[in-house]
Amino acid sequence: MEAGHELLSVAEMAEADRMTIAAGVPGIDLMEAAGRAVVRAVEEAWSPRPVLALCGPGNNGGDGFVAARLLAERGWPVRVALLGGRARLKGDAALAAGRWTGDVHGFETVSLSDRPLIVDAVFGAGLSRPVDGIAAELLTAVSEAGLEVVAVDVPSGVDGDTGEVRGVAARAAVTVTFFRRKPGHLLLPGRTLCGRVVVADIGIDPALLSVLAPKAAENVPGLWRGRFPWPGPESHKFARGHAVILGGGRMTGAARLAARAARRSGAGLVTVAAPGEVLPIYAADAPGLLTRPVEEWAQLMEDVRCNAALVGPGAGVGEATIGFALAALAAGKRMVLDADGLTSFARAPDRLFSVLHPGCVLTPHEGEFGRLFDKAGARLQRARRAAERAGAVVVLKGSDTVIAAPDGRVRVNTNAPPELATAGTGDVLAGIVLGLLAQGMDAFDAASAAVWLQGEAAAAFGPGLIAEDVAEGIPAALRRLRSG
Repeated sequence: MEAGHELLSVAEMAEADRMTIAAGVPGIDLMEAAGRAVVRAVEEAWSPRPVLALCGPGNNGGDGFVAARLLAERGWPVRVALLGGRARLKGDAALAAGRWTGDVHGFETVSLSDRPLIVDAVFGAGLSRPVDGIAAELLTAVSEAGLEVVAVDVPSGVDGDTGEVRGVAARAAVTVTFFRRKPGHLLLPGRTLCGRVVVADIGIDPALLSVLAPKAAENVPGLWRGRFPWPGPESHKFARGHAVILGGGRMTGAARLAARAARRSGAGLVTVAAPGEVLPIYAADAPGLLTRPVEEWAQLMEDVRCNAALVGPGAGVGEATIGFALAALAAGKRMVLDADGLTSFARAPDRLFSVLHPGCVLTPHEGEFGRLFDKAGARLQRARRAAERAGAVVVLKGSDTVIAAPDGRVRVNTNAPPELATAGTGDVLAGIVLGLLAQGMDAFDAASAAVWLQGEAAAAFGPGLIAEDVAEGIPAALRRLRSG
């Protein structure tokens, strides 16, 4: 896993702290380092101004006390408010609070009239219950006043594992976290509440990652670029794979978008198999696209040169689509299932799951996901469970797309612009995955690369994007990928 892009769960981060302390680093030293990191972030973004440090009863509050003390020593006007009395503080948090020599106010007496910069150190990433009471009232007041906030670890109320808001949370301009980010920094809505995320070194040895063995990461090219199927001098079209797409009889645009994306992403040949009456539509779409009557699907699946198949975009929901998918799976083809190819199995998902294999990728949006899988729980956990159940890679699409492998590995994508919310972009994504699978790329890597390439192409185009623009933007995205 590329250094720095690992995502630690709340439990894994707690274990990193525990192992560091057990190795001889005092907990108060970690807390002092955390407070210094917060001060650095504050001084980089703001000039001296009134500061209000909101401290909670745990170690997050201890970090806040350290930051308050250090800012005051640098001449910043600082007030501290504590949730609950000093008697509730224990261990390192109590020690850090004892080093603060100024007044400590209760949350109920705090005034925001001087519009202070807020240091949000109320609750950390491991909050297990909704924020309520006076803490919720004060954080709401901070939000309503539009005050600038620096969050310690996460904005209070954001779940570090899921990105979900427990009760309320105040949007931060900057969030300072430690050692490694957590999934909640990337998953929505947490990502939009964190602002700019600063990852600070507080003295935890990176070698501990080999012990923690985290399975979550941000989806960045460094994770899979070294295995990307770039063509070499000896390459020819047959060596780059032959992808086959099931084309629909009514919604012909979906399979055509997928076909263009598969070709742009490197597949050596792409064939669309469709009903005879619409074959001229597919044939006229692009000179380099091959077409066959859908009645020859079985023959195509028997051809060992046809090594990857896509079933779903515009295919129609029903038993016929199921039959085409099962035929491809029975032939051992590398496989992408999307759209109607997923919905067709809604009444009998186990019929699909029993024949999937590790070379398969499912690309559902939330609606399609709910037709096949359990929707209970948070996004990352749901995707992980779904991949395990299906025995295939699952791409749960969205602004925070999650790519999950059957062995528990997950990657969270962050480069998708909002302009991707337009018809046909899912078909393009399925085509990119197909093109990479046809070239022999591992399914988890192929799905990860496809999601990143789509986001890169869309972001480069910007406003006014339609699905066709994404497909045509793939070559430029590939050039940027190859250049590093």
